[in-house]
Amino acid sequence: MNEYDAARIVDQLQVNCGYQQTDHPEQADLILFNTCHIREKAEEKLFSELGRLHKLVATARQQAALPPALFAVGGCVAQATGAEIFRRAPFVRLVFGPQTYHRLPHMLARLEREGGQLCDAEIATESKFDELPQSQRVGAIASVTVQEGCNKFCAFCVVPYTRGREWSRPVQDILTEVNHLVQHGAVEIQLLGQNVNAYQGMDSTGLVHDLALLIRRVALLPGVQRLRFVTSHPADMNDDLVEIFADIPQLCAYFHLPIQSGSDRILERMGRGHSRADYLGWIDKLRAVHPDMAIASDFIVGFPGETEADFQETLHLVDAVSYDHAYSFCYSPRPGTQAASMADAIPAPLSAERLARLQERLNAHQLQRNQQRVGRIEQVLVEGVAKKGSGELTGRTPGFRKVNFPGPAEWIGRIVPVRISEGLPNSLRGQWTEPAA
Repeated sequence: MNEYDAARIVDQLQVNCGYQQTDHPEQADLILFNTCHIREKAEEKLFSELGRLHKLVATARQQAALPPALFAVGGCVAQATGAEIFRRAPFVRLVFGPQTYHRLPHMLARLEREGGQLCDAEIATESKFDELPQSQRVGAIASVTVQEGCNKFCAFCVVPYTRGREWSRPVQDILTEVNHLVQHGAVEIQLLGQNVNAYQGMDSTGLVHDLALLIRRVALLPGVQRLRFVTSHPADMNDDLVEIFADIPQLCAYFHLPIQSGSDRILERMGRGHSRADYLGWIDKLRAVHPDMAIASDFIVGFPGETEADFQETLHLVDAVSYDHAYSFCYSPRPGTQAASMADAIPAPLSAERLARLQERLNAHQLQRNQQRVGRIEQVLVEGVAKKGSGELTGRTPGFRKVNFPGPAEWIGRIVPVRISEGLPNSLRGQWTEPAA
């Protein structure tokens, strides 16, 4: 979602404001940070980078007799922190939230006209998508936001406070955007939402679509070769969303379903709205309808009150599911959330030790799952040139596994068959093979 927002901000600045991107910060008239507020570390990194870049740019532009660059901070840190950013970084002139970046042309015009500083971190009531230009840079993989916000108010999470309540885009707006993307070269479409399977959008006839029905509509558009969606909430699962994996060939057999903890006691304290058994039931259904389903998740360790027994329940769940991929973090208290005021905090060294044990277990399963792909032919969407290895390309399987293999640059943006020769901890290696007759 943050990458999507950043790309749409660039579209705004190029189409409506006349800016061009540069890889050289000292040449930039506008330096804009798009931020995330999920963990404290990201927030602190923002101010560190602001200070470093301001010093570099100010010196270079002064030597070149150029006016000072305009520093702007957008995204969820801006939404949560607001004008406090001006106090910590006085050289910042513009602060705006993730729901107001469609107003950027007006904000920049006002700053040019009036000078000073401007903060616009309200939750907008109008749809920002109505005022955004069409995507200017379309790659093989393109994202489309279909839903924003969340009504769950999990004890650890700031999303309802920074993104607002759940809101779904109209069906026709989504279909129009997807159609534009595939006409300009997109091969895979990713449908995005903070709580994507809570989607409840209306079409032009007044019919409300859930996510499963929306996916069926998107799959009917000419040129959509691959489809996937993130991120789902276990409490908003339904059988239709499982069954479409058997019906729609373009839908990638990959499901990102965060659980956060394997302990029912901790899930209840987190306010997740589902049990361990509920979660495992959905995993069983997904793998029953598509045995090759890749499962991914998110985990938080060290949540207030977590005991060793609770943590062991998480390890047991990891073994029961055998994840193909997972994100895991130590609990980070976020201001304004319910968990931030819980008294039974876990000491940081203990959280770090548990995280290391969890990641060791997750990595072992991921390696095992990758090794099980050896000998199989995977349909790989080639994304670009591999970082390591001369003449190698890199791409993703339908299960979102990274594959590196030799091949010409002309294959970038195409789906090619690759026979897997090696399963590594974080990727696969292989060789191009003749397509099946």
